Amino acid sequence: MINDAEKYQEADKERKETIENANRADSTVNDTEAALKEHGSGLDQAEADAIREKITALRETVAKAQSGDGTITAAQLKEQTDGLRDASLTLFDKMYRAQSQDSDSSTGPASGGKSQDSGSSTGPESGEKKE
Repeated sequence: MINDAEKYQEADKERKETIENANRADSTVNDTEAALKEHGSGLDQAEADAIREKITALRETVAKAQSGDGTITAAQLKEQTDGLRDASLTLFDKMYRAQSQDSDSSTGPASGGKSQDSGSSTGPESGEKKE
């Protein structure tokens, strides 16, 4: 029995890693889809469509991995998950920067585009009590 355990130890380890990466991939897919739905109108459609294609491909790979398809490895799942995550982060970073530039330009010269917070805190967080 010990020989069997040792014999299958490496296969079990790979299977466990594949399942964990499939779970991470599934979570990444769900998070990315939610973000696309929430911010879809402010995104470049060509880039958003490319991300949707990555989501579809990753979802298919996850389904194969979860069904016990031995041809899907943990490394494949990690690579596809990282590709989706990097593409979505790049896209949402562009969107955020565009929104920041729009809001900076809308503040105009009256405020100089600077925050009105001078860096000193006089609220409850600073330890002072309001009277």
